[in-house]
Amino acid sequence: MICLKPYALLVPLWLFVINASAQTQSNTLYTAGHASAFIGGLYDAVYPYTNVLKHGNFGLGAPDKLDGEILILDSKIYQTQATGKTFEVKRTELTPFTVVNFFKAQKTAKTTLKLPKNHLFKYLDSILTNKNGIYAIKITGSFGLIKTRAFPPVARPYVPLADMLPLQHFFTFNNIRGTLVGYRIPAFMDGPNITGYHFHFLSDDKKAGGHIIELLTDNITIGIDEMDSFLVDIPQTEEFNNFDFKKDRREEVKRVENGKKE
Repeated sequence: MICLKPYALLVPLWLFVINASAQTQSNTLYTAGHASAFIGGLYDAVYPYTNVLKHGNFGLGAPDKLDGEILILDSKIYQTQATGKTFEVKRTELTPFTVVNFFKAQKTAKTTLKLPKNHLFKYLDSILTNKNGIYAIKITGSFGLIKTRAFPPVARPYVPLADMLPLQHFFTFNNIRGTLVGYRIPAFMDGPNITGYHFHFLSDDKKAGGHIIELLTDNITIGIDEMDSFLVDIPQTEEFNNFDFKKDRREEVKRVENGKKE
């Protein structure tokens, strides 16, 4: 686990906590794993959810061997598989990559505007005024459309996630109520985290979920929690120790986030 003071200037940026002197349990983004390594093919789980939940009750991530998508809400872990099945996960299970925080809305906003995903992000940009802020975002209410995706489980030899886009499964829901759990991560955190907006969905009946591909809002409430520090828990594995971080995966990340093969 890495947690170094900001004055450790000789250490690469992704290895330390920003504003560590102000770090508090409720004000820190915790990342179990490394986003670039995960997207590059490190899908074996190494972090018990029991440990992850010590750092947050709200978040998103991936299950062992990429078996769908993970959402954490009110300290409960939900998995949506490529079959569409969504269920609560035992805390004793493991994850290769998950991001959490202790969510407490510092401000809220409501809108009845019918916003597709790109317009919703622009609307959020107008609210999230610190362009370099670390934001957790909880959106609850009704949606005219929700389109999600989930990946099937994989076996070795693993390939990068962008190469698996033809295998993703999509799910479309009309006029559905639920919760979006997500983040807007600033550019300076690129590498260990997925920068920009990233949301997963869970329906009110807990029977539908997945990574957001497209949406249309109806009547929603937006809760915003801005954090002032982050912690990255580095995998202690041989695969991570030998992973090639020189490759630029930014375009791969965009494709994976949007679910597009090209």
